[in-house]
Amino acid sequence: MLITLCFLMCLPAIGQRKKQAEKFPMYYVVDENGDTTFVDSLDPVWCFPKGTRLKKGDWRKQYKMVYNFNKVYPYAIAGRKMMRQVDSVIAADVTKRSQRNAYTHDVMIELFTIFAGDIKKMSISQGVMLMRLVDRECGIPPFEIIKQYRSSFSANFWQLIARMFGQNLKKRYDPQGEDAKLEELVGIWNKGHWDSFYYAVFFDHPTKTVIKRDYLQSTVASREDKRKRKEEEANLMRQGLKEAKEMLKED
Repeated sequence: MLITLCFLMCLPAIGQRKKQAEKFPMYYVVDENGDTTFVDSLDPVWCFPKGTRLKKGDWRKQYKMVYNFNKVYPYAIAGRKMMRQVDSVIAADVTKRSQRNAYTHDVMIELFTIFAGDIKKMSISQGVMLMRLVDRECGIPPFEIIKQYRSSFSANFWQLIARMFGQNLKKRYDPQGEDAKLEELVGIWNKGHWDSFYYAVFFDHPTKTVIKRDYLQSTVASREDKRKRKEEEANLMRQGLKEAKEMLKED
């Protein structure tokens, strides 16, 4: 009775092993020389690339920084290219201060048209990172860019908006200090290792940021309406201030 009971208790396990054997049978092949080779099936195995491992730690712990960098750095690169285009046009075609003001105003309106929709979708941390990277790529902080190409009034206005979010447009990029991690990510990008590095962090391919265009269509016009330009710029400032207040209320 005891032996029978033990046998009955083992039946489920025997049946399970039999089903597994039927699912993954081992069989053999006899070749022309009479040698027998046993063949079995193995479960599939996922293999991931090693990727880039930096000396100062595991980047998976800072995945948010990697994700944000992947999204915003292409905008900084596009900004550098556009800034060079603006400098080239001013050097070649601008002879009067009024022409410079009219041209940079048109550039500002065009930049809003190209990038406003994308930038509005960014988080505050992504916007802050973009400012740091713009400083790195262009060589001057955002405050000085606005002051140089527009006016001190415009620069101080946007500095006020930044201050409302606890940021500072005058702060310089520090590759050896506070921005050392960003500098490491830039180095990986420039070496062409970004895709494998991103995959090693997320086990997924990076989503590519699509820039509508990285060149400007604005030119130096012969005649401009100063009143209209100032009115448009004032409307942009009012809209920016309104949206900033709304975002602060939501937070």
